[in-house]
Amino acid sequence: MKKHLSKILIAALAFLMFNCQASDKKENRVLIFAKTMGYHHGSIEKAIVILKQACTQEGMIADTTRNADVFTTDNLKNYKVVVFLNTSGDIFNEAQQTAFEKYIQSGGGFVGIHAATDTEYEWQWYNKLVGAYFLSHPNQQKATINVTDKNNVATSFLPEKWERTDEWYNFKNINPDIKVLAYLDETTYTGGQNGQTHPFIWCHEFDGGRAFYSGVGHRDDNYDEPLVIKHLIGAIQWAGKIK
Repeated sequence: MKKHLSKILIAALAFLMFNCQASDKKENRVLIFAKTMGYHHGSIEKAIVILKQACTQEGMIADTTRNADVFTTDNLKNYKVVVFLNTSGDIFNEAQQTAFEKYIQSGGGFVGIHAATDTEYEWQWYNKLVGAYFLSHPNQQKATINVTDKNNVATSFLPEKWERTDEWYNFKNINPDIKVLAYLDETTYTGGQNGQTHPFIWCHEFDGGRAFYSGVGHRDDNYDEPLVIKHLIGAIQWAGKIK
């Protein structure tokens, strides 16, 4: 009888442990959002596939959409992080904006990639969340990103001087409260307009949640760069407090 009860207890414990682990994995859900109402980056399709695969490899579940109707209070509760992947233009109505604000205020995470700063210019709350607005960019060329803060999981492994080819954004309406992790070295390329302290990668705690922005990711081949993918996955993990 005792042996029989022991087997039942062991089976019950195993069942509970399995379901707890499954539940934990389910909670590490990410929404990759790629709606464009302005410029549409041709790299989006490739980026979605690669980021989704990378999330899976790190034990996260990534859903992808271009439909802003998923931005409801109830639906956003399913996600630890929302990634704006090269979004552009005016992508939300007022109800969707309100739902997203509530999501961040409830402790949600946000990651903006590249053109996320070319989004929602009339929504001042979003300007503060993403950290800046796009101003302009020169021709695509090689440049160096100076990584100055390696205390973040998204930058800890990057070289101090990260040389690569991309489309280099100049910014306006920069939120003074952002924590800059890396600066763009304007002496290494032509067309920079933000001077010696040209922010390019940053993060901050904002309105109850966490926000991370990276200026990388314009080009299709950027998503073939292992460091870029590891960097963006790290940003997702930091914003969502996912270990």
